Amino acid sequence: MTTAPARATTSSGWSTGVLWVLRVAGAALLAAIAAIHLHLWQDGYDSIDVIGPAFLLQAVVGFGGALLLLITPRRLLVWAALLGLLFAAGSLGALLQSTYGVLGLEPGMFDFVESDVAPWWQETFWVEIAAIAVLLVLTVLAAGRRRR
Repeated sequence: MTTAPARATTSSGWSTGVLWVLRVAGAALLAAIAAIHLHLWQDGYDSIDVIGPAFLLQAVVGFGGALLLLITPRRLLVWAALLGLLFAAGSLGALLQSTYGVLGLEPGMFDFVESDVAPWWQETFWVEIAAIAVLLVLTVLAAGRRRR
């Protein structure tokens, strides 16, 4: 009689597979944020003062964050996930500030006001929301594993 091999689990009980699914999903979402910003930069945002270079930087940092999530050893995963979470939240915050204004500030950033009917606005919004959700769960699970 043979038995099924035991599944690898973290010390908090979460399977290694779940963490990898979240890593890959988080990396894909960060890469999507980066790709959208790179596409918009190539499609004319490159000529906007401050915003253009910021979009290019967003693309570089997003792709780097995606790679970091995939190659980071598990003992440092909480930090990679947290950095990705902060990146996605900052990107969403900038989108909302540039479109609607947040915390009582007027809409816009660096004399640039975005519109929610602009190309890729909806896609950007939902990808950033999804990235925040996935990376928040990954951060919490990775932090729970570190505490044990």
